[in-house]
Amino acid sequence: MNVIQTALCSFGMSGHLFHAPFIEAHADFNLYGVLERTKNLAEEKYPKIKTFRSLEALLQDEAIELVIVNTPNITHYDFTKKIIEAGKHVVVEKPFTTSSTEAEELIDLAEKHKVKLSVYHNRRWDSDFKTVKKVIEQGDLGNILEAEFHYDRFEPNLSYKKHKETPTEGVGSLYDLGSHLIDQTLQLFGMPKSVFASLDAFRKNSEVGDYFDVKLYYDSKYVTLKSSYFVREPLPAYSIHGTNGSFIKSKADIQEKELQKELKPNIKNWGIEPESERGLLHIIKDGKSYRQSVNTEIGDYMGYYDGISEAILNNKALPVLASEAKQVIQIIEAAVQSHREKRIIDL
Repeated sequence: MNVIQTALCSFGMSGHLFHAPFIEAHADFNLYGVLERTKNLAEEKYPKIKTFRSLEALLQDEAIELVIVNTPNITHYDFTKKIIEAGKHVVVEKPFTTSSTEAEELIDLAEKHKVKLSVYHNRRWDSDFKTVKKVIEQGDLGNILEAEFHYDRFEPNLSYKKHKETPTEGVGSLYDLGSHLIDQTLQLFGMPKSVFASLDAFRKNSEVGDYFDVKLYYDSKYVTLKSSYFVREPLPAYSIHGTNGSFIKSKADIQEKELQKELKPNIKNWGIEPESERGLLHIIKDGKSYRQSVNTEIGDYMGYYDGISEAILNNKALPVLASEAKQVIQIIEAAVQSHREKRIIDL
C-alpha cells in the first residue's frame, strides 16, 4: 500500500499539536520531514524525521508528496505557490490566504499543476460543532431564524509570538478565530447575502484586532459571530433559535487539551466530552414541550486526514475545498470593509 510522504513547514504549536500526531498515527502517512531553520525540535520527538533548513531544500526532495503549510498567515500564499509549482500536494493552515485574490490564484494554479489543495479547517471536526450540525440537520428546531456563535477567551496580555501582534495583512482575531466561526457558519447555512461588522482592539498596547462582532444576513435568518479576549465567564458558544425552539451548546471540545497532554489521537475514548457539557434542546413538537439534554458527538480531527488520504490515494473529494476556504476570506474582507465604511456590504 502506498504511504504518503509528508513534510511540515514548521514545528511550532500547530505542527506539534495539530498535525504531527495525526500524521504519525495514520497508517496512510509517513512523517518524513520538517522545515526548521535553526532548531531540531521535531527530531527530538520524532528521531526518524528529516530536518530541512530552507523551503527550497525541502521542495527539492523528490520523496515528499504532501506539504503542510503551518507558518505565519502572511506566508501562506508564497509558501503554497512554491509548493504547488514544485508539483506537491498542499494542506494550508487557516486562514487560507490574506486575500480572496490570492486564494483564487492558488486554486487555479493547483488545477493547472494537477495537485490537491486543501485548507485545514479542523474545527468542523470539533465535538461541539458536530453536535450543533446534527441537531440542525435533524430538523427539530424547525426553520432557523437566528444563530449566535462565540469564540471567546480571557487573555488581556499580548502574545509572546511577535508575528501575531505585528500589524500585517492576515493578522488579528478575525483571521485567526473568525476563520473557524465563518467556516462553520458556511457549512451550516451557506454564503450570506450581506455582512455588517464591528472590529476593535481592547488589550493595552494592542496593534491588532482582538474583538469582532460580525452580522451575516440571509434571506430568512440572521447569524452573529462574536469574539473577545475579555470574556471571563463564557457565554454559550452556540445559540440557535428556530420556529420550534432553541438549542444551546458550550464550546467544550477536548481534543486540543488532550494533545497538550501529549496524548495520542488513536487512544480509547479520544474526543469524548464530559456529560456535563451536553447541549440543551428546548422545543415544541406535536403540540408538546420538550426540554432535554442532547448527547455530544465525538470530536475527531483524524477525520480530516482520513479525507486527505482518500483524496490523494483514491481521488476522492477533499475534506475541505480550497474554494470553501476562499469564501471564508471573502467574508473577512467584507467585514473589514464594513467596519471601515460603517455600512452593510453586499456579497
